[in-house]
Amino acid sequence: MAVNTSAEAPIPVGEVSRLIGGWIDRLGAVWVEGQITQLSRRPGAGVVFLTLRDPSYDISLTVTCFRAVFDKIADTVTEGARVVVHAKPEWYAPRGQLSLRAAEIRPVGVGELLARLEQLKKALAAEGLFAADRKKPLPFLPQLIGLVCGRASAAERDVLENARLRWPAVRFEVRNVAVQGVHAVPQVIEAVKELDALPDVDVIVVARGGGSVEDLLPFSDEQLVRAVAACRTPVVSAIGHEPDSPLLDLVADLRASTPTDAAKKIVPDVGEELMRVQQLRERALRSVHGLLDREERGLAAALARPCMREPYRMVDEREERITAVLERARRCLGHLLDRADSELTHTHARVVGLSPAATLRRGYAVLQHPDGSVVRAADEVAEGEELRARVSEGEFQVRVAVGPAE
Repeated sequence: MAVNTSAEAPIPVGEVSRLIGGWIDRLGAVWVEGQITQLSRRPGAGVVFLTLRDPSYDISLTVTCFRAVFDKIADTVTEGARVVVHAKPEWYAPRGQLSLRAAEIRPVGVGELLARLEQLKKALAAEGLFAADRKKPLPFLPQLIGLVCGRASAAERDVLENARLRWPAVRFEVRNVAVQGVHAVPQVIEAVKELDALPDVDVIVVARGGGSVEDLLPFSDEQLVRAVAACRTPVVSAIGHEPDSPLLDLVADLRASTPTDAAKKIVPDVGEELMRVQQLRERALRSVHGLLDREERGLAAALARPCMREPYRMVDEREERITAVLERARRCLGHLLDRADSELTHTHARVVGLSPAATLRRGYAVLQHPDGSVVRAADEVAEGEELRARVSEGEFQVRVAVGPAE
């Protein structure tokens, strides 16, 4: 219930603490899962104090229980272990502290952890976080590599030494974090986000050596998986050894079996690249020589052809052929002209022989009426009619006279 207060009518701190305690007392018991970060068992004390932490969200709660409750699992539970606690929230009014009073504590077994990881794996896979089309390719030669690893760890040494042996000029931006325990998840997430925000970082490597299933649990945390999935920079997972397979391996853009393997995959080997360059140069040189040799042989074969050895021979042959054709054409044309001339002469002679002019030259005359018509019969003229007489060398007028012929 809300409390009616004002600046003129405040309530004391003790009353506020009492009211909070009353509200909390109404809450029932709950089952809570977390990781034990601090464990205090004082000799002779009847109460055991421990801190239960959520590694994904960096939130802790104090848990108290009677020694008899804790003694049941004392041999199997230590700091860093995951447990499930059945407890009721309590409010300590004098100090204003919230805690949980545990009535039962159960350790989370490896089998149960693996079953939960399998469920989480299926859920994240259904969202598409492990899809192959989301994987980003790694650059051939990264200039700056972000490395997330434990401080002074074997994983850090393996990555740095092997990468620099392969490519001495490579640079690293290292972030040392906790790689197991309750602080691992938030620190790894923060380091990955920080490196992803740097524009010069070309690839991020998250590396850790081998360990038990419990030690590698932070790298299967849902919040870490989602943080890696959201990175714009390619991420390489190098967690544990070959058999280890945390969920980080599935969401990362590249999975390396070990930190040493990660160093081999993120940078090329300078010796191998120099050898490859030399091989390519030799291959290119052989190709060029082969091309030149082939072209030289082709050129020599072309020059060896008769048309190239005696380039004017073809012209001379064509000239002789053209000359012969021209002479033949002239002869044929001459024959045709001669025959045509002969035929024309004969035709002209026939035409001349048959023409009226030839008849006139033999002494004949042609009589014509004034209208130009030819007189063909005697009865076509009348006495006294004037006619025109045409002879070989001209024409003259005549008059018709009727009388006996002499």
